[in-house]
Formats: sequence, C-alpha cells, structure tokens
Amino acid sequence: MRSRNQYLDLLRAVATVRVVVYHSTGWAALTIVFPAMSVMFALAGSLMAASLDRYGPWAVEKRLHRLLPSMWVLAAVAVPSMLTAGLVWDWRVLLWAFPLEDPPATGFWLEGLAATWYLRDFLWFVLLSPLVLPLFRRAPLVAVLVPYVALAVITVAGLAPPQVLRDLALYGGAWLLGFAHHDGLLKRRRWWLIGALAVAGAAWALTHPGPRGLDLNDIPLANALWSAAFILVALGVSPMVRPRRVLTVLNSRALTIYLWHVPLIVAVARFAGWAGLPIFGWVGIGWRLAVVAVLLSMVVLAVGWVEDVAAGRRLTLVPGVAARRMPVSPAPAPAPAQLRPASDSLPS
Repeated sequence: MRSRNQYLDLLRAVATVRVVVYHSTGWAALTIVFPAMSVMFALAGSLMAASLDRYGPWAVEKRLHRLLPSMWVLAAVAVPSMLTAGLVWDWRVLLWAFPLEDPPATGFWLEGLAATWYLRDFLWFVLLSPLVLPLFRRAPLVAVLVPYVALAVITVAGLAPPQVLRDLALYGGAWLLGFAHHDGLLKRRRWWLIGALAVAGAAWALTHPGPRGLDLNDIPLANALWSAAFILVALGVSPMVRPRRVLTVLNSRALTIYLWHVPLIVAVARFAGWAGLPIFGWVGIGWRLAVVAVLLSMVVLAVGWVEDVAAGRRLTLVPGVAARRMPVSPAPAPAPAQLRPASDSLPS
C-alpha cells in the first residue's frame, strides 16, 4: 500500500509542477503530454472515496478543514488590497470564505486569482460526493458516463450553462474515475477503450481547435476524452516509487503552491513589462520561471505551514526535514562507595 501512496504522491507532484510551468510558459503541448487538472481531480476523487469509507459524512468536514485555511490566507491578502483599490463591498465578497461561485475580484487580483476556479469546483465535488458515491457503486459505468454525455450535449448543442455546471461535466468524469481507482476497478486496463478515448479526443481537438490552437484547456470535450484515456493508463498501474523529500515537500505544500503561483507569475510579468525585460522566448521564459520559483519558495516558507495546521500535522517550515536534536550528555555515574569522601559516609 505504501508504494501505491508514493506513486499517487508522484502523480500529484508532477501535476503541481506542470501547472506552474504551463502558467509560466503557456506551452499548449503540456496540456496534451500531462493533463494535470484532470489528474488532480481524479486523485482527489480517489482520496475522497477513501475518506468517505473511513469517516462517513464527516469526511466532508475533514476535506473542507484541509482545503479552506490556505484559501483564507490568500484572501486575507487579496481582499483588503482589492477593497483599498476600489472594490465595492457587498455580500458576494464573503464568497472568498467559501467560494461556491466565483467571488468578485478587481485590478491586479482579477488576473492573479484566475486559478481559484479549482477551489470552487473542488468544493462542489466534495459536497456532492456523499450522494454520488453510493450511486456510483450501484452502477459504476452509468455514473461515469453521465458527465461525459452531459459535456457532449453541452458542446454539440452550443449550450451555455453556468460555469460550475460546465466544469462539473468537464471534470466530473475524472473525479468518478478516482472513485473507480479507489474501488480497484481500474486494475484491468482495457486498451481498446483507452485507444478509443484518445482517438476521439485527438480527433475532436484537430477538427475543433481553440483560439490557442491545440491547447486542450480551450477545447473542453477533447480535454475530457483525452484526459480520461490518460487517467485510465496512469491510475491503472501501481509501480514501486521510493520516498523522496521533494515529493513530501510538493505534496505537503501543493495547495499553497497552486494558490500563490498565479499572482506571482502575474507580478513578475508586470515587472518585466515595466522594466523592459524580455518576457517571451527562451531567455524571457527562463528568467521568469526561475524568479517565480524563488518567490514561490519564499511564500511556501512563509505561509505553507498553514497546510500542516489544517491537516493536523506537526508544524514544519520544510516538510520531510526532521528537527535537529541537540545531543544530551549521559548523567555522570555515581562514584564508587570506596572512593567517596569520608564525610559522605558520616551520619548527619
């Protein structure tokens, strides 16, 4: 079981790094090589199913307890900044405490908080899971097909449902494949199905390119189908993975990295524009990615410990690094009776 957990940690770590690199570079090929968001939802679905089996409905509270504090730290910086810059106060500002829909944003943070949609969708999946998991176990195939069919109808019919509903259709299949992984239903890989999903996703992307070409983030149906094939392959195996400190750090701080990387990328890009530094090309991308990595490391050191508090872990600045203990000298052995001073043997 330990090797499987380490493998899932590896997938999550790769997904986290891939998201940061994609947002820093805009390389569309990364969405094809590793569809990170769908993988993250699949891993979260597997963990949610495990939590529901262990804790029942209380698993929802535990997941929210681990998810929201890091969001509140970001909101504690962003919301006062936006209010100072002219954001009008109304009740929707309170959504930054529990973002079931997109909270209001303005100025720098309108772009800097663009990736928080993941938290919104995650909340909905967590809240719906106690209802969906029993239905999934009654009819797994039907349950998995529902979001893919819904997304196909939305796409082909040109419908424009609320963003939350569209995302539930887009990533719901990945979440349910996570359920299937937890229940051991993905161990038998059906290559014909994997191939069919991959071909269908590729064909749709090639015939319906988005504004950035073959960037799957702009082509929801192709994204869902291609990601499903990828997940079936990635979660259908459990290779031996040795524990590594870098995996511990990336997994223990994954939420902090995800929440803060976009504001830092936007800030660095704006600074580059102001200073006249190169932004594009290998030089521009290289120095920006290096600076973002350094700044992100500083933010992780500053506020990443919130994830330890939320998870009930021992608070550490750098996960996986054991606290150094000072050596303790052994107590001196008592002197032999025959060598003690004579006064010690006298009665008082």
